[in-house]
Amino acid sequence: MGIHRTSSLKLKTPNLKGKRILITAGPTWVPIDRVRVISNIATGRTGIMLAKKCAALGSRVTLLLGPVGDCTMPRSVKLIRFTFFDDLKEKIEQELALGRYDIIIHSAAVADFKPTHVYKGKIDSRRQLCVRLAPLPKIIEGIRNSCPESILVMFKLEPEVSDASLIRRARGAQEKVGADYCVANRLCPYRAFIIDSEGNRVVAKNKYDMVRKLCTILNLN
Repeated sequence: MGIHRTSSLKLKTPNLKGKRILITAGPTWVPIDRVRVISNIATGRTGIMLAKKCAALGSRVTLLLGPVGDCTMPRSVKLIRFTFFDDLKEKIEQELALGRYDIIIHSAAVADFKPTHVYKGKIDSRRQLCVRLAPLPKIIEGIRNSCPESILVMFKLEPEVSDASLIRRARGAQEKVGADYCVANRLCPYRAFIIDSEGNRVVAKNKYDMVRKLCTILNLN
């Protein structure tokens, strides 16, 4: 499958001045007991890079950042921290209720499952444990329903698939949600495709390249 480049990418450099942008980043925890959680390997680095780049280009950025340790952001970025899935869902709903965002970049690695039962206190580490999981609602679907006029960027990670499979799965998820753009990426080595709603795409060879190209594309809207 060939790579289709959007020719308009060559026409302008990123600006984004005055745009209101909401970015989510980092992992979301779901509890098993009072002290243990299910999580993932997300670092929040992509969302942090995007927030800094968009702010440098003149945007009014709000960053919702999960449990990834300390993070220093420019003063122009409104930083809101979250920990658990329910925290992220609630804070997104609060932010969207406060006013319209021009662009929403949903790069957080949101938990897909939660235990059907959360234990009180701390489970005895000597016991055998079987944890039953149930699917969680898709936060991005709520974002799209709440903000049909905002430009929505979603992310799709498939660690070990071919380019063709990665793009096919990303397009399926993108069409289901109704996202304007989908960043389909894989790991080791990193490779990403930025796909628009018509299936046009550009390839990025690393995260810096992806951030630069995505900001350029968003500037064209």
